[in-house]
Amino acid sequence: MQKVLISLSSFGAAEVRRHGQLWFARLAQEAGADGVEVRGELLNRPAEELPEIRRFVAQHGAQVVYSSPEGLWAHHGALDLAALQRGLEAAELLDAPRLKMSIGGFGSESQADLPRLAELLRQHGPTELVIENDQTAAAGTLNALQAFFAAAGRAGLDLGMTFDMGNWHWTGECPQATARAFGVRVRYVHCKGVQRQPRRWVAVPLDDSAAPWRAVLRALPRGLPWAIEYPLVGEDLLAVTRSEIRHLRAASAALEAA
Repeated sequence: MQKVLISLSSFGAAEVRRHGQLWFARLAQEAGADGVEVRGELLNRPAEELPEIRRFVAQHGAQVVYSSPEGLWAHHGALDLAALQRGLEAAELLDAPRLKMSIGGFGSESQADLPRLAELLRQHGPTELVIENDQTAAAGTLNALQAFFAAAGRAGLDLGMTFDMGNWHWTGECPQATARAFGVRVRYVHCKGVQRQPRRWVAVPLDDSAAPWRAVLRALPRGLPWAIEYPLVGEDLLAVTRSEIRHLRAASAALEAA
């Protein structure tokens, strides 16, 4: 059966900050999710919250991913060692085997930092770093990410990817083309529908999406964990969440049957 996680930002930043991510992790588990993605930008008291969530996740045998809001490289192209350290330490507090970050301001001049990155990741062996395509030109386009992964490979780094199927629209890329380009590297998928408003893209549930999301999922490898990362709202939030989890699993079953 398809493993479905929920990015806790899906419940809305204001609500998550008000109730705390443990509250929503409990809701996700009750709705039938296989795990959660904890969002660093929505933590109120990280030193307290992360161990609490870790205990809950361990008790229920759930999967957990830690999402850092920071990029690996600063805007001027230098490796942001402090940001990486914060991400790794948070993942360890959470006992999360997977840390998600974007490449930030990585550029051609940043390649000299790759051996240092490799060294730091070796020191934190249990934590897998996965690179996400974000909504910026520097860290969310096909060319930028291909250049990064090629340079990382030359430095001996074999990094996996978090494939956010919606974010490509913010940078003007074709999600199906990027799925074909990066498929063998993808370890984790952010499922996100999109709609175009007059001046911006917005995230929406998959059934409301203007994009061919089934074709994108079809182009990606099977057996990867999928995470809901679109708004989960409604009078009965538990029922809404349960319904969306069932919907993703049904979509997975349909892909397998085809």
